[in-house]
Amino acid sequence: MNKPIVFFDGVCSLCNGFVDFIFRFDKDENLNVASLQGETAKEKLDSKFTDDLDTIVLLVDGVTYTKSSAVLKALGIIGMPWSTFCLFYIVPKFIRDAIYNQVAKNRYKLFGKKDSCRLPTPSEKQRFLK
Repeated sequence: MNKPIVFFDGVCSLCNGFVDFIFRFDKDENLNVASLQGETAKEKLDSKFTDDLDTIVLLVDGVTYTKSSAVLKALGIIGMPWSTFCLFYIVPKFIRDAIYNQVAKNRYKLFGKKDSCRLPTPSEKQRFLK
C-alpha cells in the first residue's frame, strides 16, 4: 500500500504552512507531500486537479479528496489530537467547502505567495515527492 499523498500549491504560504504542520505532527510519517505543480501530481492526478491550484488534494488508495474533506482526512491520518477535527464532518460538505473556497480565494492576499515552489529540507526529502 502506498502512503497517502497531500498535494498542495507549492507557492502558497498557507499551503506551505500546512505542509510544515504535517512534517511537525505526523510523527508516524503516514503522509507524503507533493506540489500540485510537480511531476508526481502530473502522474497521479487528473489535470482538473493540477490546473486548479485553489485546493489541497489528498490521494488515499486511489481515492481523491479535495478542499475541506482533504484537510479533515489528512488530520485524521495524522492521528490524535488532530483527528478530533474530524468532528467537523458533521457540518455539511457544501458549508465546509464554501468556507474553504473563501479562504482559498484570498489566500495569497491574506498569507502571501512565494516566488518559487517549496523545496524540502534534508530531513523532509524522503517524504517530499517531486
